[in-house]
Amino acid sequence: MNSTSNNLPLTTPLDIRLGLTDAPDVAFPLRWGILGAGRISAQWVMCLQACTGATVTAVAAREIDRAREFATRFGIASAYGNYTEMVASDDVDIVYIGTITRLHKEHTLLAIEAGKHVLCEKPLAENIADAQAMYAAAGEKDVMLQDGVWTRFFPAVEHARATIEAGTIGEVVLVQSDFFDPIYAIQAAPLAFGAAAVPTAVTALGRKASGAIVEYGGEKCAVLTFPPKNCELPEVTELIGTEGRITLERPAHCPTRISIRIPPSNGVPSQYRGNNTPAPVQHFEYPIPISARMATASPNQHGFIYQAEAIHRCLTAGLHQCPQYNKEDSLHSINLLTEINKAKEKAMQR
Repeated sequence: MNSTSNNLPLTTPLDIRLGLTDAPDVAFPLRWGILGAGRISAQWVMCLQACTGATVTAVAAREIDRAREFATRFGIASAYGNYTEMVASDDVDIVYIGTITRLHKEHTLLAIEAGKHVLCEKPLAENIADAQAMYAAAGEKDVMLQDGVWTRFFPAVEHARATIEAGTIGEVVLVQSDFFDPIYAIQAAPLAFGAAAVPTAVTALGRKASGAIVEYGGEKCAVLTFPPKNCELPEVTELIGTEGRITLERPAHCPTRISIRIPPSNGVPSQYRGNNTPAPVQHFEYPIPISARMATASPNQHGFIYQAEAIHRCLTAGLHQCPQYNKEDSLHSINLLTEINKAKEKAMQR
């Protein structure tokens, strides 16, 4: 269970496994401009410093002093107190949008209009209409717009995806995922069922602690829970199939461990054979590369490196989406989040 049918490791990035890119193209040179000088932008810059082809050439903030402090801290050549001036710079090829969510559309369109590729921090947009407008603008300008859901690029998730595609756990019929930031839990549904799958019903309840059941036809569903941040949340994703189960272990939104349980092949789950015997389990560990480590980061935040490297490979090949989390995945998740919020509000009004 450690290689795909084409003899590549199960952790092989999807863009490489599909033959779309080549591994050495992480060295493809890209000059990054950072729009926003907050904590998340700082973490991205530290990871970009570990990406072979990346150079951070510019940073912009609302106040020039803040941009200059950020530039000095990370050895960035140019600091701007004006976002428009930075995205217009000839020394910038791609812009990382690290501002607050309600400004993502405005700042993404600003960079796209300047002809720059864009990686926008998640959530990409506040609603499906804004996201569609952003993708349409990128298409018109023939540039990349990459949604920043970095979960999909971790080797543990690559392993899970390849295992599902190989049919190792049979047909996935149930997804269970939790996280206080809903977009992380929600993206587990299209990971399991495919971005083309259409939710047929959404039931949701709660406000501070909340959850949703998302049906895909009559035989598949996702159970998604959104606990408050200040509680002992499980932070695990389970992908449950007819012939086995995959667990993306804590912290499942940026996992470095995966467990796979496959019962003996006689069609009966192990726990019903007698004595409540569980299925045999295989554990796999995928530590973050040492080169990307950073001090005082949130859990595995240095795993941004996986998405950064994929972007370099994909742009080398002329791709304007990374297959790990493409436009369809992004729109599926944003639309699903919108429907869950609508269902919760409707439930509150009863």
